[in-house]
Amino acid sequence: MIDYKNIIPWGRSYTEYVNMFHLSPGFLSKKVLGCGDGPAAFNAIANAFGGHVVSADPIFKLSKKEIEAQINNSFSEVINQTRANMEQFNWEQFGSLEGLGKIRMKSMKQFLNDYEEGKEEGRYIEASLPDLPFDDNTFDIALSSHFLLLYSELLDLDFHLRAIDEMLRISKEVRIFPIIDLNSKLSEHMPSILEKYPDHELLTVNYEFQKGGNQMLKISH
Repeated sequence: MIDYKNIIPWGRSYTEYVNMFHLSPGFLSKKVLGCGDGPAAFNAIANAFGGHVVSADPIFKLSKKEIEAQINNSFSEVINQTRANMEQFNWEQFGSLEGLGKIRMKSMKQFLNDYEEGKEEGRYIEASLPDLPFDDNTFDIALSSHFLLLYSELLDLDFHLRAIDEMLRISKEVRIFPIIDLNSKLSEHMPSILEKYPDHELLTVNYEFQKGGNQMLKISH
């Protein structure tokens, strides 16, 4: 059983984001907000490709060195918990635990190499759900990768509803991946969320690391 006491700073690759959120090439022309991106490579690579991505996360109050230290501190915990629960994951993409570690560290180093420049350009904003410092309808798409729903035991239903309301306030569309919790069970908050937001879609995507974790929740105005 996977059991994190806190939300872990852990970064995924640009390709993972594209697959998790079923992003078509046209997304690079849209204004995109990543909520709780942490040290992911998505912002760095997407903007290098000409995109318009902003990331909001409380970790961005820290310096590059401080974030790097947090990554190094959390790396062994994540790898050890994954090793103890290997059966919960699909290893086709990464091949092995070592392969997972290498890809994750490569992605987080891409973030670190971009971080200081990105902060100066206003692409990394210190902020956290459910209160974001953006005007209404600032973005076309707001993404939540491995934050909402995944940490259902740490974040209650009220937090989720306020967070989604806030993401809908500042964007036309919300996408959340995955819809399962840390132990690959459908989030306990899903029934209430689907009831509150009738304009939703559940899309099967071309990404599955957690077994059964291949669906993305899309909510529109």
